[in-house]
Amino acid sequence: MEKRVFLIHGWEGKPDNHWFPWLSWELKARGFEVHSLTMPHADNPKVSEWLAEMKSVIGRPNKDTFFVGHSLGCIAIVRYIAQLPKTARVGGCVFVAGFSSDLNIQEISEFTSLPLDIEKTKKHCVRLVNIFSDNDEYVSMAKSLEFQKTLGAKGVLERGRGHFTKREGVDALPSVFKALLDMSI
Repeated sequence: MEKRVFLIHGWEGKPDNHWFPWLSWELKARGFEVHSLTMPHADNPKVSEWLAEMKSVIGRPNKDTFFVGHSLGCIAIVRYIAQLPKTARVGGCVFVAGFSSDLNIQEISEFTSLPLDIEKTKKHCVRLVNIFSDNDEYVSMAKSLEFQKTLGAKGVLERGRGHFTKREGVDALPSVFKALLDMSI
């Protein structure tokens, strides 16, 4: 069965933001089916709309289904996986600049304020990697480490990478690619 990867952008994001095009190309070159989703109302996101979009596009996930999230996309993935049917399993998740607690940004507060069952997420997916930076202006290292600990994810520190955006010079992210390759064998 072909391995599928779903890329979920963050707040105010687009499917071709930052390092997503580079990652898509690298994965496709190695036989992965890659979907970079356009999340609805990215400037004013709603949890229910993002989950409905993911459910609609992804269909039935399985052990050959992998997720990559950037910023708000990470908590969206965690929420999506938590609501999967009891027996569903996914191959793994790579989170970049992930968080699960409030960042004091009104437009995205719903993503962290609604109840979330992390244990359900962990039952559906055991291979989790959290990539974070020591100088992220939006998601502090403390918030990323809290997210990582809550999920029991493997952590990867990328020094001086900010929020992993093209504006900060990040248009390729080999650590994400490596994490996906490692978890997909």
